[in-house]
Amino acid sequence: MADVGGTMSEVSAPVRRVLLISAGASHSVALLSGNVVCSWGRGEDGQLGHGDAEDRLSPTYLSALDGHEVVSVTCGADHTTAYSESFTQVYSWGWGDFGRLGHGNSSDLFTPQPIKALHGLRIKQIACGDSHCLAVTMDGEVQSWGRNQNGQLGLGTTEDSLVPQKIQAFQGVSVKMVAAGAEHTAAVTEDGELYGWGWGRYGNLGLGDRNDRLVPEKVSTVEGVKMVKVACGWRHTISVSSSGGLYTYGWSKYGQLGHGDFEDHLTPHKLEALQENLISEISGGWRHTMALTSDGKLYGWGWNKFGQVGVGDNVDHCSPVQVKFPHEQKVVHISCGWRHTLAVTERQNVFSWGRGTNGQLGHGESIDRNIPKMIEVLSADGSGGQQIETSKVDPSTGRIWVSPSERYAVVPDETGSTQTGVSVKGNGNDASVPESDVKRIRLAE
Repeated sequence: MADVGGTMSEVSAPVRRVLLISAGASHSVALLSGNVVCSWGRGEDGQLGHGDAEDRLSPTYLSALDGHEVVSVTCGADHTTAYSESFTQVYSWGWGDFGRLGHGNSSDLFTPQPIKALHGLRIKQIACGDSHCLAVTMDGEVQSWGRNQNGQLGLGTTEDSLVPQKIQAFQGVSVKMVAAGAEHTAAVTEDGELYGWGWGRYGNLGLGDRNDRLVPEKVSTVEGVKMVKVACGWRHTISVSSSGGLYTYGWSKYGQLGHGDFEDHLTPHKLEALQENLISEISGGWRHTMALTSDGKLYGWGWNKFGQVGVGDNVDHCSPVQVKFPHEQKVVHISCGWRHTLAVTERQNVFSWGRGTNGQLGHGESIDRNIPKMIEVLSADGSGGQQIETSKVDPSTGRIWVSPSERYAVVPDETGSTQTGVSVKGNGNDASVPESDVKRIRLAE
């Protein structure tokens, strides 16, 4: 594998701890101690940030963020964001269609660039969905940008926004965190209230119907229950109460709600199967869900064709199943991609499983796995981040911008079949869904 400059070197450094992991549609990103960012997996849209469109089968050091003191990273489906606290700056790169990068245009970026509209804002959290993003400031305000055909930006319109805009509906309300799905958004306030907006066909807004909402609306059916966390899958939503209870709602064709059936729920329903556990972290994939308990046990359920639930089979599960790790390691952090999953254990080891066709599992190969496998180069029991490959980006020769006319929209289909009349980019493993269900197709400008 050659990098942009034609040479490949290694980062030889002290053992580095993995602080954060984030999974996108087919790529992965990690933040290591020392403000080191690395990425791997699919690179066709520039989402890896290495200045080219090449896949990386192993974690690769993102040299373009050298000196930027990044403290958080977040993957969208085919784009990535990072935040520097000391520079009060958000960076983004990858597929730029619909303005999801926030730079005022729809062009793709192959290296990280600062979002000028957010400069100077102290950011508490960033959430990236399929084609839209949101940022919560330390003051509890929310900025949103990108695709908005169903109102997922919460701005009261269905117009895409090429730059971040403040959600005025939250005036006087302090937001704690947000979560972004394919075309819907959820939020939890500092007061523990749950909100939903955007596309609601499957009840994924939790508002008791299947209607869209163009501005945030409070979920009243959990009145009296204080929510502290929220996460979105592609078309379902997960929340955690202050008492550690887990609630799910929305689409459940593949059992991703975990209630023992395949029925949609239009309002939040408590997951009885895990009621004896305190839930500490949640993550939603395209059609699967993962939940981490306070004592370090990880449970998964939902769509499992590629082993993304991590329980040793490829059968869909409509109830939680515990994921086993070598030496019974306790898990401290998780992230679901569309068809793969990442986890960090208390022993500072990083594991991945699920779809591996673009190298998003980070094992130096392109095969699927249905049980967790340690990513050696990132793990304390491996080389501990001492020998991460690096790609040096030369801005004068690297590909920085690509116009939207060169790109095509894609949504993976579980059958792998291509629908007539819908453009598909990438390899044959990422075919589109039926035309009636595609919301991302946009004619070239």
